Amino acid sequence: MKQKIVEKILRYSAIFEPCEEGGFSVTVPKLSGLVTEGDTFEEAKANVEDAIKGYLEILSEAGDPIPEPDSHSFSAMIDIAFPYVQSAQL
Repeated sequence: MKQKIVEKILRYSAIFEPCEEGGFSVTVPKLSGLVTEGDTFEEAKANVEDAIKGYLEILSEAGDPIPEPDSHSFSAMIDIAFPYVQSAQL
């Protein structure tokens, strides 16, 4: 029997955190242990796309289930003005 290969777009949330030395560290919560980085946002984004593809390929080749994509969730930065007392430095 001939198999048909179908390509599907999967969306996973990636968390980009600025590094002290510059660049970004990136994790994907749905893909346990996946961590990558890049010197710029664009590089980090390209690296995480490659890492996700590789992660999913390994799962597929091993016959393991592919984690459900984050089709309905997203993250957003929320800025809150909140008064606080700052300690005076002597």
